[in-house]
Amino acid sequence: MSTALAVHHGPFGRVTLYNLDRSMALHAHREGHLIFHVQGPEASIRIDDDIYPMFGRQAVAISPWQLHNYMSLDPGQPSLFLTLYIKPFWFLEASRQPNASLRFGRNQIEVTEPIARLVYLLASGMLEDADDSFIAGYLCELTQACFDQSWQWVADGATFTRCAPPVRDFRVRNSVKLMQNRVSERIVLDNIARDSGLSRPHFYKLFRQQIGITPNIYLNTLRMETAIDRLTTTHDPVTDIGLDLGFSSQASFTRFFIANVGIAPSDYRRVVHFTGTA
Repeated sequence: MSTALAVHHGPFGRVTLYNLDRSMALHAHREGHLIFHVQGPEASIRIDDDIYPMFGRQAVAISPWQLHNYMSLDPGQPSLFLTLYIKPFWFLEASRQPNASLRFGRNQIEVTEPIARLVYLLASGMLEDADDSFIAGYLCELTQACFDQSWQWVADGATFTRCAPPVRDFRVRNSVKLMQNRVSERIVLDNIARDSGLSRPHFYKLFRQQIGITPNIYLNTLRMETAIDRLTTTHDPVTDIGLDLGFSSQASFTRFFIANVGIAPSDYRRVVHFTGTA
């Protein structure tokens, strides 16, 4: 069974230690994403159309909104992963490069000795409930090291930047605002398309072209973020959170949360810790 050993939230985003023994659904995040295999059987990560093996000497870097999913190769045998979800604005403030954006040059990361040391220190600090400043410091060093390496052999690496194209079509911008404003409702995407002035086929095509993911995955991301926020900042019952997000039962909400986060919402809430240091 997949379990969480430690979850830290703070100005940087969040960082987790998960034991995972099941595959996850295809999903995306607003944050930059780094995943490190700590121990257990090898696994794989699919990012867009490519599959990357996950073991001690290879990690992956996932840019904001890149589609990905975890694939367990040995169901029932958990593997321990250190996973970082880094907010782009936090990285901009922490980065040595003033023009940097948290978009990685490539997805494959070689776990060098310095990176392995930082992974160990961060994982150990989380398990031992280390001082907040140490957690934030290790996160900054680790993210910077992986970011720099990801651009090391890329043609545009000298500038350390690859900004996402802006969303130009006002109808897509409007649909995004509608989804954000209605995330606590039972959203029907056909209604979002209509209220944005688009037919359903045109809405799906234009949204994918402009945003890079489908409306369904974008909406699931909003639901996931809202669920995590309420699980970590309120005492609302899990059932109420699920119902407020449009799920018919706690069971359906739990299945959704496990498919997108890897563990049950109650397990996530049980181990969460807030880090206040920037």
